[in-house]
Amino acid sequence: MKPPKSVYVCQECGAQAPKWMGRCADCGAWNSLVEERLAEPSAAPAGGGPARYALGGGSGARLYTDIQLSDTPRLSTGIEEFDRVLGGGIVPGSLVLLGGEPGIGKSTLLLQAAAAFARKVGPVLYSSGEESEHQVKSRGERLGVGGAPLYLLAETCLERVLEEAGRLEPALLVVDSIQTVFSMKLQSAPGSIGQIREAATQLLFTAKGRNLPTFLVGHVTKEGSLAGPKSLEHIVDTVLYFEGEQHHVHRIVRAVKNRFGEISELGVFEMTGAGLRPVPNPSQLFLAERPAAAPGSAVLCCIEGSRPILVEVQALVSGSLYGNARRMSIGIDQNRLSLLVAVLEKRAGLSLVGEDVFVNVAGGMSIDEPAADLAVVAAVASSVRNRPVRQKTAVFGEVGLAGEVRAVTQAARRAREAAQMGFTRCILPRGNLDPRDLPPRDAFEAVGVGSVAEALDALFA
Repeated sequence: MKPPKSVYVCQECGAQAPKWMGRCADCGAWNSLVEERLAEPSAAPAGGGPARYALGGGSGARLYTDIQLSDTPRLSTGIEEFDRVLGGGIVPGSLVLLGGEPGIGKSTLLLQAAAAFARKVGPVLYSSGEESEHQVKSRGERLGVGGAPLYLLAETCLERVLEEAGRLEPALLVVDSIQTVFSMKLQSAPGSIGQIREAATQLLFTAKGRNLPTFLVGHVTKEGSLAGPKSLEHIVDTVLYFEGEQHHVHRIVRAVKNRFGEISELGVFEMTGAGLRPVPNPSQLFLAERPAAAPGSAVLCCIEGSRPILVEVQALVSGSLYGNARRMSIGIDQNRLSLLVAVLEKRAGLSLVGEDVFVNVAGGMSIDEPAADLAVVAAVASSVRNRPVRQKTAVFGEVGLAGEVRAVTQAARRAREAAQMGFTRCILPRGNLDPRDLPPRDAFEAVGVGSVAEALDALFA
């Protein structure tokens, strides 16, 4: 009998090689090639033609103008913050991938959402490949699942999961996690590139063919990216990242891909003994423990997706003991911090050559938009001068290498959020100073600046 053919597949990028090599020729990863047996060609379908894998119900190409759109309402998960990240709710037939660090709360969030969805919409099938039914139920008792029509299945075989989904006909399917699922069509181990790609593809056909919304849980690598082939993120409709420090009580769900809503949208949750509790006002959470009249602290009006959020940017400037000044940051790009420190030295006359500069975004938030530049500059200048920023003052704006303060997007929404949180003054770029969009001047003062020097004068006046 002729032995089955095999191929060596890179577990980092999915590249194939006819023989084992110590280093992948495509991505350069070492010891990443794993032997996988090729699947035998399946028999021809009963109709005699080639097998078809269609996402729609049509038998062929259709004219664009002949396609009728169906206005299908979104389905609520019962958790408002989760609905916000998804773009307003679950789209029927969508495939959603949720990734995050181990122990961050992915299974807890999906179990809460599944229970709330089951009470409002219909039965839910929760397939767990990492925990038994008793383990999932013990968590559900702590979360208060109660008598929701929630079906638990401890299974790792993909065919068995799809068989149960066809028998129960649930309104929602949850697979936790995609790395533990295997298909009997392949000989490779669960979690390999071939198994992940096959499982995701079959679940995609099931979601689209049965109009069944499906959630997948994905593991992450030590670098923080989703494990498995990059095609996994291309297959699904929505990719969500569950972020947060284990030493902080709050968690953040961020959308990095969404075919049905805005990207970079986020939802904020607070981890409690009874599960994850949505935080309707994140600005109040991040500013709750901000010290009053403390040097080195500035309040930033940032935008995450469609939501304005106020966060505290802290800076500490101290003399260097070793002659080599350090630039360290948490929540802000370190290269961006070095650039802003150089601008302060050259354009504002602050002496920071022999000073260690540490910057932190309080609460564990990560900010990557250019509008955070002015808040970093304000916090660093406040620390080096040992003078607090004027009370009830918020800042935002992009800083250029010439020391100019450039306009940013959605300035009106940032200013209105600051006014709603009780701030009476805002330092913003002069290009965004439009009285028609800003809050009324009798209760809120908007100060437009065109350079870093003007911003520092307005901050410490």
